[in-house]
Amino acid sequence: MTTYRPSRAILALGDAFFDAVAPADFPQTILRFRNDRAAAQIGIDTLTGDQWLAHFGRFQPLEASLEQPLAMRYHGHQFRTYNPDLGDGRGFLFAQLLDNRGRLMDLGTKGSGTTPWSRAGDGRLTLKGAVREILATEMLEALGLDTSRTFSVIETGEDLDRGDEPSPTRSAVLVRLNHSHIRYGSFQRQAWLKDETAMSRLVAYALEHFVTDADGPSPAARLLDHAVTTSARLAAQFMAAGFVHGVLNTDNINITGESFDYGPWRFTPSWDPIFTAAYFDHHGLYSFGRQPEAMQWNAYQLAGALRLIAPLEDLKPPLETWPARYQASLTTALFQRLGVTPRDPESDTALVRAIEAALVGSAVNPDRFFFDWRAGTRRAPSPADRIYETEPFTAFHSAIQPYAGAAPTHEYWSDSAPVTMLIDEVEALWTPIAETDDWRPLHNKIAQIRRMGEAMAS
Repeated sequence: MTTYRPSRAILALGDAFFDAVAPADFPQTILRFRNDRAAAQIGIDTLTGDQWLAHFGRFQPLEASLEQPLAMRYHGHQFRTYNPDLGDGRGFLFAQLLDNRGRLMDLGTKGSGTTPWSRAGDGRLTLKGAVREILATEMLEALGLDTSRTFSVIETGEDLDRGDEPSPTRSAVLVRLNHSHIRYGSFQRQAWLKDETAMSRLVAYALEHFVTDADGPSPAARLLDHAVTTSARLAAQFMAAGFVHGVLNTDNINITGESFDYGPWRFTPSWDPIFTAAYFDHHGLYSFGRQPEAMQWNAYQLAGALRLIAPLEDLKPPLETWPARYQASLTTALFQRLGVTPRDPESDTALVRAIEAALVGSAVNPDRFFFDWRAGTRRAPSPADRIYETEPFTAFHSAIQPYAGAAPTHEYWSDSAPVTMLIDEVEALWTPIAETDDWRPLHNKIAQIRRMGEAMAS
């Protein structure tokens, strides 16, 4: 069992980085999702039902952790337009703990009420938005991505009006568990304020708690080296998963390279570079195929902020390696999803190119492709058999042969179809909740996703 080890590390930064706030007083607290698997990793899976509601619906402090919630201050580029008026507007940092790997973890909220940074917002979250975040995080975790995890969802008994979905709609408060609450925008704020002391303190905090292996001639350069590695890795993981985050603004990028804050996300039905998730992304800035570009651009903005305390010659070297680190990470991510072992750089590069060409040149669903070709051995029969015999797959057939291994043994790989999470499925899972308060299809889907995750890890 993991020992409960609370922390208050964030307080060392000082109150210039956050505002102490009070949570909303909700009319109801109805537990809808409790992630005991995640709770076990931070030593609080033994909480009773009443204790869980008290901590994650009423936000009574966890023992020896933060005494009051903290709304973090940050800036950020939103669709590449700089915004100095950001901050936690409907969430806060509720608690810090160490996990079973000794990492500093944050419990942060979404929909927990207004803060000084709410602007015109009501500080609330729709229940449907919470359900969507459950599905995103469960699916991405199963696929092996570095992602925050949905820790708790509690329905709060308020009716919310929203312009982009039928209203009034039900409300919820969500708690997520993630490795750091520090965003690229946290550093941008210090640069905008020209506060060298605060910037140095923030860099030191990040290095102490989140960076274990980075090189550079200065603290800022080491942090940027870490950020280049983790941002390139996350971009590659998004691509291998066929996932579109939708809003890769600098305030949504965590300094640990862990994906979080899921709004208009989608999984692409085919390997379509121009597929977008957000209806308001009119120019496709964060489309599926442009996500690596977006992550590299964000790394450059972080470097620009760090120039407040480091010279350009310290920061330029890691930035120049971003493309190479991305390509290496893409090979790792694609091979992990395919379930094959790297051989040599030339063969590995040829296989990656063949996979991308085959997926771009055909209409096959990525989930179906990786399911059918697990361990480099083609399953049969498959609904995609005809597609696999078309010209886009010619190079892939040759490239995959040296990698082919024994058929996977987990029973999941004998199913007739892979677990998927396309938008129609998300809507279908929400409908029984909205109409009859039936949560069984959602919980059944979570069980299926976790079973897939076991198969992916085996």
